Amino acid sequence: MDILQAIKQRRSIHSFTDEEVPLDRLKEIFTYGSYAPTHYMKEPWQIKLYQEQGKAPFVNKIIESYQRIGMLKTTDDAKTVKMVDSMKNFLLHIPHHALIYYTKEADQVRVEEESAAVSAFIQNAQLAGWELGVGMLWTITPFMHDPGFVQAIGLDEEQHKIAAVLQIGYPKHVPRNKGRTPIEQKLEIIKGDSPPSL
Repeated sequence: MDILQAIKQRRSIHSFTDEEVPLDRLKEIFTYGSYAPTHYMKEPWQIKLYQEQGKAPFVNKIIESYQRIGMLKTTDDAKTVKMVDSMKNFLLHIPHHALIYYTKEADQVRVEEESAAVSAFIQNAQLAGWELGVGMLWTITPFMHDPGFVQAIGLDEEQHKIAAVLQIGYPKHVPRNKGRTPIEQKLEIIKGDSPPSL
């Protein structure tokens, strides 16, 4: 598959097989990710990779965060217990969780530059993974913005920004191609001082 095919054929994967991706393969994928454009060659992306026995504490911190911010109840009624157990089981079934973060800059322009670079890193990793048969789901979830969660995973809310959590594994099901809006509907062509034309 060439890069143009990978760009068009990649899908967000929501269900994974039980098989773990070898660590060497994950390192290869993230290495391809690191060839993303980065201002001043700062390569701001950092990765916390949760897998095997490391998943359970991570998932527990997610559940605690959802309870803290009010997305899950803290009661022990049957409905709540069932919901919590279902969420835990779903998250634990995912072979790998890669939390991507970076250090905040004081200058807002630099913050935007770092955010753009990290996003490019994530997309590169997704494309490399797809080429190598590995699926991902790029998630941005409420617990990422919970200072208690940030602290619980060993980061400093004042210094660090969580960009995403990538759910990673071998695809169990590949969603269909939903297509894209024709680019002509997004493209404004401006020629000199003439009125914009589409």
